[in-house]
Amino acid sequence: MKFTFTCKKISLNDSVKEYAEKKIGKLEKYFPTEPEAFVTFAVEKKNRCVVELTIRAANGTLFRAQEEDTDGDMRGAIDKAVSFIDRRIRKNKTRLSKNLRAEALVPEVPAEFDVVEDTEFEIVRTKRFTVKPMTTEEAILQMNLLAHSFYVFRNVETSEINVVYRRNNGGYGLIEAE
Repeated sequence: MKFTFTCKKISLNDSVKEYAEKKIGKLEKYFPTEPEAFVTFAVEKKNRCVVELTIRAANGTLFRAQEEDTDGDMRGAIDKAVSFIDRRIRKNKTRLSKNLRAEALVPEVPAEFDVVEDTEFEIVRTKRFTVKPMTTEEAILQMNLLAHSFYVFRNVETSEINVVYRRNNGGYGLIEAE
């Protein structure tokens, strides 16, 4: 597994890095090819240790967890994040193997997702990602795996950009572009 570590408001201790590599490395058994792990360590007020873990599989599937430990123990936050992703993978293992296809990866981000700066609004972060052609069910599964409230994808049936989202009253919504 390839690791990328980032620290915010903390200097990284080698023992914590080794511990994270050991724990996160156990998730590698779920992937046919070597995945990439992006780990962000942060300490926030009142000694809260926060670990944000993102694992990107070779086929583009993302798994994300953000966990915190209020006792000031970075190892506890790492354990929680790894446990969260492990449960999510095991829960969706059959759906993942059946629904997510390696050939569904689009090589480049479409031009319609380029961010245009407006003088009235300050853009503080820009994200770029590939938009995979998939069914609505696959998009909902991917949204749930990322623990996001919405997900942008290219519909396999119509080849249009769509958005699925989690409704406040339960269920899911679909936004279709015209």
